[in-house]
Amino acid sequence: MMKKKAGLMMALVLSICAVFAQEVKTPKVVMDQFMDKRFGMFIHFGPVTQRGTEIGWSRNKEVAQADYDNLYHEFDPRLFNADTWVKTAKDAGMKYLTITAKHHDGFCLWPTAYSDYNISNSPFKRDIVGELAQACKKQGVTFCIYFTVLDWHDPDYPIHNPYDSTKNVKGDMTAFKTRMKNELKEVITKYKPFMLWFDGYWEKPWTKEDGKEIYQFIKSVDANVIVNNRLGKISEKLNEESVGDFLTPEQRIGEINMNEPWESCITICNQWAWKPNDQMKSLKQCIQTLVTTAAGNGNLLFNIGPAMDGHIEARQVKRLQEMGDWLKQYGESIYSTQGGPYAPNAIYGATRKGNKIYLHVFQRKDGMLTIPAIPGVKITKSYFMNGDAVTIKADKNNYQIGLPATLPDENCSVIVLVLDKNAQGIPVILTKA
Repeated sequence: MMKKKAGLMMALVLSICAVFAQEVKTPKVVMDQFMDKRFGMFIHFGPVTQRGTEIGWSRNKEVAQADYDNLYHEFDPRLFNADTWVKTAKDAGMKYLTITAKHHDGFCLWPTAYSDYNISNSPFKRDIVGELAQACKKQGVTFCIYFTVLDWHDPDYPIHNPYDSTKNVKGDMTAFKTRMKNELKEVITKYKPFMLWFDGYWEKPWTKEDGKEIYQFIKSVDANVIVNNRLGKISEKLNEESVGDFLTPEQRIGEINMNEPWESCITICNQWAWKPNDQMKSLKQCIQTLVTTAAGNGNLLFNIGPAMDGHIEARQVKRLQEMGDWLKQYGESIYSTQGGPYAPNAIYGATRKGNKIYLHVFQRKDGMLTIPAIPGVKITKSYFMNGDAVTIKADKNNYQIGLPATLPDENCSVIVLVLDKNAQGIPVILTKA
C-alpha cells in the first residue's frame, strides 16, 4: 500500500514538473487586448539627437565612435515633458506608446543599476522611461518599452562596430545575457510595460536559443508581458522556429493575415531618430497607412523622433492631431475591429465588427465602386459614416456602390455596410484595384 501511495505521489510530482517545464506563452486574452488598440506611437530618442543622425546606426559612420559614446555628457533635453509627449499620442488617437529605453548604442534612458552608461550620468539626470510610464498611466495610454538584444557599447557583447570587424572583441555572451536579464527585470518590475519590443536579432552572436531563454525569463517575471518576434531570429510566420507573440513588418504595411497578430512599424518622416528638415508624410499618406494596416488585421506603430532639446516638432504634432481628428469621426471603423473581409488595395480597404463592414474608400475613380458580392449575405442598410445613405445594386457577382461627385472625406471616406449576419466569420476575399 505504501509503495502504491509513493508511486502515486511520484507521478503527481512528475506531472507538476511537466506543467512547469512547458513554455509559458502570452495569454490570448492579452494579445486580443493588444490587437484591439490598432494604433500606437513609437519614439526613438537618445543623445544622438544632438547630431541629427540615425540612432545607433550612425555610430562609427556619420559620427565617430569616441564622439558618439560621449554625447551623453552633453545630453540635456530640457524641453522634455512626458505629459506633453503622451498627450500628443492621445490626441492622435494612439492607444499605446513605445519608447526606445535602450537602443543598439547601449545608452539607457532610465537610471539602471547595471550600467553607468545611462541617463542619470547625463546633465539631464531625470528618468525619461519612468516619467513616460507615469504619464501614460495618468492619461490612460498603454506603456511599452523598446529594448535591444545587441549592444555595441557593452564590453561583453562581441560586436563593437558592425562596419569594421577588426574592432570587435571576444566578449562573453553569458555575462551579457545576465546583465540583460537584470536590466529587463528592472524595467518590468519598475515600469510595468504592457509590451516589450525587441530588435537586433540579425547578428551572429545572438541565437534563437538565446531568444527562447530570454522569452521564458520575461515570463518568469511577468507572464502577461507581450513580446514581439524579434527576440528570436525573425520569421515571416509564428511557428515553433520563431520566438515571440506577433510579427513586425518594418517600413511597410503587412499583408492581410487573419491568423497571426502583426504590427507594422513605420516612420512619420524618413529617419527613425530626429533629423532636421526630414521629409514628413502627407496627411493622406498617414491616414491611409493606418487604415490599410487595420484593413489587413494589423496594428500600426507610428514613429516620431523628438528633437535634441526634447520637444516634438510642431509640424509632427499638427500632423498627428489631424490623424486624431479623423479618428474622432471614424474611429469606430478602426479600433477593436477585424480586417477584411475584402483584402485592401489602392482603391479601398475594409474592416468589420459585428454585423457591419466598414468600407474605407481611398479614391474615387468614377461614380460607381464595384466590389465582389458575398455569397449568402444580404446588405440591409448602407450609408456614409456620419452621413447620407448610399445606394447599392447587387447582382450574382458584385455590389455596385454609387458614389457622389465629391467624397465626404478627401483622405479616406467610410461607407458602412450593415449585413443580415455576423461579418466576422466571412472568409477573406482577394481584390484587385
